Amino acid sequence: MNIKLYFVDAFTDKLFGGNTAGVCPLKEWLPDEKMQSIAMENNLSETAFFVKEGSKFGIRWFTPTIEVDLCGHATLASAHVIYNHLDFKDDRILFDSKSGELIVRKEDDMLVMNFPTDNYKEVLVNDDLIRGLGVNPIEVYRGKSDYMLVCKSQKEIENINPNFDLIKRTIIRGIIVTAKGNKVDFVSRFFAPLSGVLEDPVTGSSHTTLIPYWAERLGKKELTAMQLSKRQGKLKCRYLGDRVEIGGEAITYLVGEIEI
Repeated sequence: MNIKLYFVDAFTDKLFGGNTAGVCPLKEWLPDEKMQSIAMENNLSETAFFVKEGSKFGIRWFTPTIEVDLCGHATLASAHVIYNHLDFKDDRILFDSKSGELIVRKEDDMLVMNFPTDNYKEVLVNDDLIRGLGVNPIEVYRGKSDYMLVCKSQKEIENINPNFDLIKRTIIRGIIVTAKGNKVDFVSRFFAPLSGVLEDPVTGSSHTTLIPYWAERLGKKELTAMQLSKRQGKLKCRYLGDRVEIGGEAITYLVGEIEI
């Protein structure tokens, strides 16, 4: 069996920036273990698989070690493939996922994803996480899948050098660290060692938590964001109440074929 494989740099307009996702269009679903093996072989933070199902596309996402319920950059990459390589003509793409219906539309050169807003609450975290990140957060929250630590400055986010052995003791999908930005509304980084991803270059799903938080703190519904990994990524955000919009560009790096 031969399967098309695309590598797409998401949340960037330049190659070797943003976050690279693997994308595999399928005619029918493969066994779970086969998709997990492909994701491990790709060794990217996420590989997305999708199947056309009537008017929608079923979509699933795998890190090198686990399947996840939601992934932003691999959804953006999948929409890029559907529009640019599969000659899809509709104004919007409807994805059906474990996190419900996800919508992607074109807006000029940008693809805009419409995702459900995360629900989060303020919590206390253990000392291992604080020592592992080496930060002194002013607030800590827990969403559906991740912790979010709010720091005083962008500089503090930039200077984080995680001790992953300590962070791994915190049993959760991932850890968001964020602060008000110097040139954008807010900045962030994302660490997910238990999901097989030490630091994710650009994380669309974390912005379902970040957008409502910063919309409330800054008193605005349209925001700009940057994820401060080495590759960096730029995001255009909009708060819609129970939904958020996350916009970014994408560019194809590789088109290939898997033989299994």
